[in-house]
Amino acid sequence: MALLDRQNADDELIYALGGPPARWVFTDEPPGPDYWLRVWAARGLLWAWDDAALPCLMRALADEAWRVREMALKVVARHRLDDAVPTVAALRHDPVPRVAAAAARTLVRLTGSGD
Repeated sequence: MALLDRQNADDELIYALGGPPARWVFTDEPPGPDYWLRVWAARGLLWAWDDAALPCLMRALADEAWRVREMALKVVARHRLDDAVPTVAALRHDPVPRVAAAAARTLVRLTGSGD
């Protein structure tokens, strides 16, 4: 949750979430775009959900990086987070087609309808 909220996290956790692309935590390599940390953090919530993560996940649905929004939508769908329905419905109009499509799929999973 801290990583999704742009806070520091343990290097081992970052590597566990990001795999080989996160090897930079142990080397002098440049880390790449910081949004990947938030994508990996959200992906971790697919498998290790806690209701305490809902506020930071809701913030992730408004992240400036489309990959973060898309992954957050997958988490909403997987855990059927009904509190996110209004935000998910709005994201059907996201300017990034992949986010808009993920929002449409998520809305169907949450409501049984695309409306």
